[in-house]
Amino acid sequence: MTTAVSDAGDEGVQVLTVTGEVDLATAPALENAIESILGSKPRGLVIDLSEVGFLASAGMAVLVAAHQRAGATRIAVVADGPATSRQLKMTSLDQVFALHTTLGEALTSLSGQQN
Repeated sequence: MTTAVSDAGDEGVQVLTVTGEVDLATAPALENAIESILGSKPRGLVIDLSEVGFLASAGMAVLVAAHQRAGATRIAVVADGPATSRQLKMTSLDQVFALHTTLGEALTSLSGQQN
């Protein structure tokens, strides 16, 4: 699993792009990446899972924990396909945080929200 952080171009919104498999072995690295971003208190964070081929329960737990620790930071998750969105919907996590099918959709949703 690899992660990359970029500025969305929208004031205070960061994008964390995750690639590969998120499982028990890689979930701590994902958690560290999210924590690093949240530490700078951005207005919004998009966690883009569109390049993730496998999302285990450990990865889903990291997403829930991030949502709980986010404070004023708005979080949106990009997940489309059987490897990611299916698990998030089956576990009702799409009711916990904003789930989008594209990065553009996630960015649009955050640009309309204020702290």
